[in-house]
Amino acid sequence: MDFEVVMQELEALSNERLKKTYISNGAHEPLYGVATGKMKPLAKKIKKNQPLAEQLYATGNYDAMYFAGIIADPKIMTEADFERWIDGAYFYMLSDYVVAVTLAETDIAQVIADKWISSGEELRMSAGWSCYCWLLGNRPDAEFSASKLAGMLDLVENTIHDSPDRTKSAMNNFMYTVGISFLPLHEKAVETAKAVGPVEIKKDKKKSSILLASENIQKEIDRGKLGFKRKYVRC
Repeated sequence: MDFEVVMQELEALSNERLKKTYISNGAHEPLYGVATGKMKPLAKKIKKNQPLAEQLYATGNYDAMYFAGIIADPKIMTEADFERWIDGAYFYMLSDYVVAVTLAETDIAQVIADKWISSGEELRMSAGWSCYCWLLGNRPDAEFSASKLAGMLDLVENTIHDSPDRTKSAMNNFMYTVGISFLPLHEKAVETAKAVGPVEIKKDKKKSSILLASENIQKEIDRGKLGFKRKYVRC
C-alpha cells in the first residue's frame, strides 16, 4: 500500500468531534481526527514498513504521524531517526505516545531517554520520562539498574515542582509506574510520591489539574495490580 492510498484511507476515517478533541489537547492542522482503534485494520494490512512510516511522519499531519508510530520498525531505527522524530513531535500526544512508545521497543531506549531527560526541553524531557514508563511497564525488572532508577526518583522529588507542565506530568507518571511495575523500588517510589505531594498542571483557559501519584499507586495496589507488566508496548 503506497503513501497516497494510506493518506486517503486515513482521511476517510476522519471524525469531526475527535478532531476538535485532539485540537483541544494541542494538535493543529493538518489532521483528520481518526480514532486510534479505527487504524488497526489498516495497520494489519501494512504490518511494519519503515520507509512508509517515515513518509507519513514527515507530513506533519497528526493522524499520519500517529499511524507512522504503529507501522514503524523500531529495531531498524537509529538514534538520528529518533532525534528527527522528537524534533517533529510538536505536542505531548506525539512525544509521549508515538515517539516514546516506539523508542521503548529498541535496545537504545534508555541511552536516548537519558539524553532527553537531561536536555532541558519540555517535550524531550517528557518523552524521556514517558519512555521509562513504557519500558518499566513491559520489561522484566532484571533489565534495569535499581540504583539508577532510585537516583531518578530522587531527581523527580527534587525538581518536579519546578519543571515544565508536560515534563511534570511524565515525571509524576514515572513515580507511579515505578511504584506499581518495578517491585525492587516499590517502597521508595511510595515514599517519593508522598514527599512530592500534589502536582499542579496548569491548563490554558481551564482549571488546573492536580496529580497525586501516591493515591494512584494505592488504588492500583487495592486492585491487586502490584507488579503489573503489559504484554506489548504498542497496541
